[in-house]
Amino acid sequence: MRRREPGGAGGPKRILVLGGGFAGVYAAMELERAFGRDPRVQLTLVNRDNFFLFTPMLHEVAASDLDMTHIVSPIRKLLRRTDFFHGECLSIDLAARTVKVAHGESAEHPHELPYDHLVLALGGVTNFFGTPGAERAAFTMRSLGDALALRNRVIESMEEADFECQARIRKPLLTFVVAGGGFAGVETVAALHDFLVEALPFYRNLRPDQIRTVLVHSGDVILPELSRKLGLYAQRKLAGRGVEIRVGTKVKGLDATGIDLSDGTRIPSRTLVWTAGNAAHPLLQALECPKERGRICVDSHLRVPGHDGLWAVGDCALVPDPKGGFCPQTAQHALRQGRVLARNVVAAVRGGKPRAFRFRTLGQLAAIGRRTGVASILGLNFSGFLAWWLWRTIYLMKLPRFERKVRVALDWTLDLIFTKDLVHLPTSRAKAVPLAAPALAAAERR
Repeated sequence: MRRREPGGAGGPKRILVLGGGFAGVYAAMELERAFGRDPRVQLTLVNRDNFFLFTPMLHEVAASDLDMTHIVSPIRKLLRRTDFFHGECLSIDLAARTVKVAHGESAEHPHELPYDHLVLALGGVTNFFGTPGAERAAFTMRSLGDALALRNRVIESMEEADFECQARIRKPLLTFVVAGGGFAGVETVAALHDFLVEALPFYRNLRPDQIRTVLVHSGDVILPELSRKLGLYAQRKLAGRGVEIRVGTKVKGLDATGIDLSDGTRIPSRTLVWTAGNAAHPLLQALECPKERGRICVDSHLRVPGHDGLWAVGDCALVPDPKGGFCPQTAQHALRQGRVLARNVVAAVRGGKPRAFRFRTLGQLAAIGRRTGVASILGLNFSGFLAWWLWRTIYLMKLPRFERKVRVALDWTLDLIFTKDLVHLPTSRAKAVPLAAPALAAAERR
């Protein structure tokens, strides 16, 4: 194991950020702006991927609306003055003030990183709530790989169904179920339904009535984060296009032939997309610090009480809301928490006064397909084309780096002219065919 030795007395202050999501990356960018090239401060960010993923657009990759490389930004281009470690975080030793990390395909090359200030921004993981078969077989929508895997599954299902003559086999191939009626679930099912409908003309043996998309939601109205009126509007729009909405229902289990619902219904399907639950990163469970619901409790300055130099932000943390309760786990909160945390770390290093995190949700938006959306902005509700236009405009503005903004805008423009891409993207390498013995001998003689 390689260990990076601390600077000692008079050495640089080491600020270590774990996680490259909204909270971690925006904290690191703010720290860079504050410290510049100050030799007395060393910034390091650790992340499993070497890019920042703009997750609000993930469903558009799954539905072939956007090129998958256009919603990611290389961390090394976002953070020019920060040391970047591309690998896994294995463990955290709060007493020794060190973090064990490793890189390589099998995480076989460990390092130990000491710190003076540690920022926990590891994000969350999918919570399957112990649903039988879900962890093994369900698709999730958290990573770029998830979106690519789902896109491939939809395309390969249509390819197989096009030449399948038995209805009992074709039916589950063309039935797609999404669990969870929040933003991720609604946007995913809407995008998938549009993709399937637009792809149908290229499959001569498939008919529109054979395609089935189902949204399963435990509440009585989808999009509970918005008003009931907007949720009902979204339900009507999706149902009018042929999406089945199952409210007051949960997925109870799945196997190779179908999905069981809590109301006793069994849906013949081979594809379940799970967006129904989130949990804190499992690495947090081993830390001896105050936690609730698996997340780390912080004060209003985003510090972990009782641990000098320890900070938590984003999905890792339960951040108190000045109006009571805790702040929601959203991207707009995470990136602003990252910035406030960075300024408080700067204050701790330079002897300044920290500021409390206070932020009021500006608005929330959801795209529900066919250039339609729902939005609540500063207390005003919007729906239809205007809400969809606001969704695209606001998220395009928030997308990091001008280059990515241009690429996404071009993708959206070309989408108005051309049909969706139906290419199944292989993820395996081509197999080499070994030479026969006589051919091998002849090749060696040459």
